[in-house]
Amino acid sequence: MTNHNELGKKGEQLAVNFLVENNYEIIERNYRFDKAEVDIIAQKEDVLAIIEVKTRSTTTFGNPQDFVKPKQIQRLVKAVDEYVTVNGLDVEVRFDIIAIVKDNKQFKIEHLKDAFYHF
Repeated sequence: MTNHNELGKKGEQLAVNFLVENNYEIIERNYRFDKAEVDIIAQKEDVLAIIEVKTRSTTTFGNPQDFVKPKQIQRLVKAVDEYVTVNGLDVEVRFDIIAIVKDNKQFKIEHLKDAFYHF
């Protein structure tokens, strides 16, 4: 596996651990619909948190959250709409980003709630 794939997998696991430590229940990982992949679907109380994980080894080219593009957001919204409909859920949906930056052997984790809105 290439280094960036390994870093991405490590970042997703760090995000899951972070969410569990903060009382989120992990509902799904890597949910796919059409051309979208939702990294993590988690729930805390009556909020369904849709979490996009972005992991980078450096911020030289920008912060991890800067790499979530409008087309990706559209795909995520479509996938989550399908997920909520198929599962008959009646919950508030929130789109979050967990941005992770590797700094030497440490990882800095930032949880951006309501990072973007569906449109």
